[in-house]
Amino acid sequence: MIRRFSLVVCVLSMLFVNTASAQNWSFDARKVGLGSPGGENLASRMIDDEREYRAIVLPFGLIQVFRDFKKLNPSNDEFDLVRTIEFAAAPIHYTIGRDSSDSKADDFIVDIGNGELSRDLNDYKGFIPVNQPAAAGLAAPNWGKTFRVRQGSGGSFQGVYVGAGPYISMRTAPTIDERLIRVLSVDERVYLPNAQLTASNITQGQLAMAIAGGYRGRFEWPPGVGLGSDREGLYLAANYNYLHGFKYEDIDFRLRMDTDRVGLLTVNPLLPPPLFISRTNADSGNGMAIDVGVGAVVNNWELGFGANGLANRINWTDVERTTYFHANLLTGSGDLTESVPVPVGDVRVELPIDYRANVGYDVERWAAMAEFGRGMQGKSFHGGGEYRFGTVDVRGGAVYSREMWNPATGVGFNMSPRMSLDLAVYSNSANVERKRNPAVAVSLRFNR
Repeated sequence: MIRRFSLVVCVLSMLFVNTASAQNWSFDARKVGLGSPGGENLASRMIDDEREYRAIVLPFGLIQVFRDFKKLNPSNDEFDLVRTIEFAAAPIHYTIGRDSSDSKADDFIVDIGNGELSRDLNDYKGFIPVNQPAAAGLAAPNWGKTFRVRQGSGGSFQGVYVGAGPYISMRTAPTIDERLIRVLSVDERVYLPNAQLTASNITQGQLAMAIAGGYRGRFEWPPGVGLGSDREGLYLAANYNYLHGFKYEDIDFRLRMDTDRVGLLTVNPLLPPPLFISRTNADSGNGMAIDVGVGAVVNNWELGFGANGLANRINWTDVERTTYFHANLLTGSGDLTESVPVPVGDVRVELPIDYRANVGYDVERWAAMAEFGRGMQGKSFHGGGEYRFGTVDVRGGAVYSREMWNPATGVGFNMSPRMSLDLAVYSNSANVERKRNPAVAVSLRFNR
């Protein structure tokens, strides 16, 4: 059990949490080809519900998952933890260049957890970790129903929303010694005598359920405003989320690798343990979060603004802290040494507020849209455009997130007035080395 826990901690620390994105999990290849804008504003989701089609994903990425399924089973001798994390980040779409062979990254991480590191770090060349920006993310999909209590003309209404869904957050702040990156990345063998190579990471995760109650409203424009289409109007939405926490983890991971006079790993008994992990955890918590959004469709324009996570917090109770360490990373000592859990009282966790603004313009032949965000991942941008030739639609877009640009492109084949086939190719960087690998998204579009 402790050995498996050590592997999970090492993966979280050395991979800096997977970089799953809206593109990786989107069921709509059309939106992927446009850079996956929209979807985070409550009011924009209301507008999406009025769109003229429904999309069904064709999950070709699951071919890769099933092909390597034995490597995703922790009870199997061929279990590949790195592969498991990467598949979790992007399971639906087919990623080109996703190698199914044994991973040097997995070898390195497993050997750290088991205390079986090779004295020569050059044996792990091929695994090239990178110092990435601090990562954070919140997955909080909510499913429910709007009960309309007042119905007006032109599709206007006011209603009460009731729903529920998971609330999963993750934050991580990594630091890797640039000298260690150099040893693992350059072609020639590199030895650093009498050095201390370090890697550290603080990772915090929460698992909770959100029970939401809220308001939904759509208002018709005054006469003379807009074109009178079915989607036009002003949309307002707000949710109050009661959060019931099931699991809280805060892991402080610190790794130090000492070298001798010829640059090989050694054990220095005069220094603290080379692998030290502090784990703070709890199994119960309660909190709240408020989400609000406004959207408008007028003429050919769509505008929106939303804020998610206002006044958010979860108060975790009966929190305990446990420490783990390896005194020797070279002898294959196996399990980590574990301390007795120590009570630390209650812990309150607050997340940054996520702000989103979106704009779109759609006419008969072409459309363009963009979304600007600022929140847990810092500044972000999603945007793109589409031109419709009739039987074929062509698309292009881009995503900026965590200080990296990723392009996207796509095409739609309109096979009949009722059904279309959408394909998109985008840059998927959800991997240990943050490489841009092309990924293919495919979905069917059923037009109303």
